[in-house]
Amino acid sequence: MAALRTAPPAGAPRLSRRRRRGLVRGGQYAAFVVAVVVLALLADWHSIQQNFLNPATARGLFPDMITVGLFNTLVYALSGSALGLAAGLVLALMRLSSAAPYRWFATAYIEVFRGLPALLIFIFVAVGVPLAYPGRELPGGVYGQAAVALGLVSAAFMAEIIRAGIEAVPRGQTEAARSLGMSHARALRTIVVPQALRMVIPPLTNELVSRIKDSSLALFIGVTLTERELSKFGQDLANQKSNSTPIVVAGVCYLAITIPLGYLARRLEDRQRKERR
Repeated sequence: MAALRTAPPAGAPRLSRRRRRGLVRGGQYAAFVVAVVVLALLADWHSIQQNFLNPATARGLFPDMITVGLFNTLVYALSGSALGLAAGLVLALMRLSSAAPYRWFATAYIEVFRGLPALLIFIFVAVGVPLAYPGRELPGGVYGQAAVALGLVSAAFMAEIIRAGIEAVPRGQTEAARSLGMSHARALRTIVVPQALRMVIPPLTNELVSRIKDSSLALFIGVTLTERELSKFGQDLANQKSNSTPIVVAGVCYLAITIPLGYLARRLEDRQRKERR
């Protein structure tokens, strides 16, 4: 009797697993479209346009949004990344060193600065360094402070990226160089490190994207009107005009930098993947 109750009706088509999965996915897509349409219909688009996408307010932001906000953002991020790359390379070599004190120092630095929020590093550089060294200041003023703060953070992440790249270089490369009479240091400098840096360009590009976003923390150093980066520039103009359009425009400027860099990193990863095949 149980078999008779569970048996499908005669002649009823039986759905395959693939067909059922397609129907479920179609229902999910339909539910998502309905939810988007409902939210769009309920939104007050006039208020959104006036407060977030006001054309008159947006036009008044240029060219200062580019010549001040975007320019300073790039200066902070690029200078901090350059310092981080140099320090990260040294830390990576120390992490791989046979000398235990070097390894201990590099490991402690990497763990500490990867674990601390970047905001604390900016506050330490802006407040702690002047207190520790009275009467002295970093070269470059705010630009120097922002570069050092971003460099300290970036060095910890770049060190791990570079270390992974060095360890990915086949050991035979070093052995071949040593068999030709090269010292270990020379083989590392001329053979291993150049190959490692080439392999880690995609993750280093992603790291640059992170530093571009972290540059917004420069406001905690105490920037002047000409030293404001995109986030601070948009915030100040939003408060001045009682309108959020400057913040939206600042966000678009961030995306204009980070999206192409992210796309470049993905292309480089795909290219390296094809070369390894």
